[in-house]
Amino acid sequence: MAHDFPPLKNDLVLRTAWGQNVERAPIWIMRQAGRYLPEYHEAKGNRDFFECCRDPEVASTLTLQPIERFAGLLDASIIFSDILVIPQAMGMVVEMVDKKGPHFPDPLKSPDDGQYTSVLDKHVDVAAELDYVYKAITLTRKKLDGRVPLIGFCGAPWTLFCYMVEGGGTKLFVESKKWIYKYPRETCAMLQKISEICVEYLALQVQAGAQMIQVFDSWAGELSPATFKKFSEPYLAYIAQKLPSKLADMGLEVVPMIVFPKGANQSLDSACNLGYNVVGLDWLVDPADAVKIRGDRKIVFQGNADPGVLYGSKESISETVKSMVEGFGGGKGGWIANLGHGITPFVKPDDLKFYLEEIQRLTSK
Repeated sequence: MAHDFPPLKNDLVLRTAWGQNVERAPIWIMRQAGRYLPEYHEAKGNRDFFECCRDPEVASTLTLQPIERFAGLLDASIIFSDILVIPQAMGMVVEMVDKKGPHFPDPLKSPDDGQYTSVLDKHVDVAAELDYVYKAITLTRKKLDGRVPLIGFCGAPWTLFCYMVEGGGTKLFVESKKWIYKYPRETCAMLQKISEICVEYLALQVQAGAQMIQVFDSWAGELSPATFKKFSEPYLAYIAQKLPSKLADMGLEVVPMIVFPKGANQSLDSACNLGYNVVGLDWLVDPADAVKIRGDRKIVFQGNADPGVLYGSKESISETVKSMVEGFGGGKGGWIANLGHGITPFVKPDDLKFYLEEIQRLTSK
């Protein structure tokens, strides 16, 4: 299915991701569309979060809000969606509970649990189950009118698996650890199933109009170097290896790929060998240290200011940006500016604007 999209006017983030030298660092922000914006609440109205994701018109409107508010300061948009649409497509119920976050009323309890088998054996029609995401991507590409590229994304297999067994967010990861240390074979079988769905899901996002993709491994930091190598790395590598060939089979151009193994800085060296163009960094790693670990590998970094700096003074924001720009080598290539995780609630949009302006100012010199 070919789409006639308007030509791209700003390809800075794509050129950077492909490893080219550029005129300044491109900038986008994880969770740039969201609840810190007053216009988000207005457009969301009384709908629950997943209703917004499933309505292509609403998802598209929310995606475009930061692009319009911060015109000329953001170099990419990211489709408004959620990583947990994959477990939903696999037949699991996921609810978004106000002030609590995502909740699975019936998580996977053990390999003997009938639900584990039914989820593992279910044939997932990825094209049909997640059609609303593709519709939102196509609509958004048209509405963007070539202003900036559109990023698609998915959750990483390990992170999705954690949600599926924990039943929601957690600080202890009791169930996740129980699975990897008690049922490693069955854990790997489910991780492989999720990986295959991720590849198809991302390929269909590219077909719908996504020009770059990111894999969010939000809970990678819960793994030791040894367990990261066993329960995250092979599945992240599988996506990086299989997606380009899947796109080629579909007659589509290969797009740049970002991996964000949040918290897994002890495994940064391994992350640089996974096969992605870009590796996202959280704020717990020093940019200059990351650059040393990267060495001469042609990997682009993305990140990595503490999102909490946006609660601070303009002086603090300027100081953080300056240190980041210097650490990543000035911003003329090898770095996509972002935060070290998503923007947090209660941030004032004008403080984010100042952060974006400072990055643009300091990397345009």
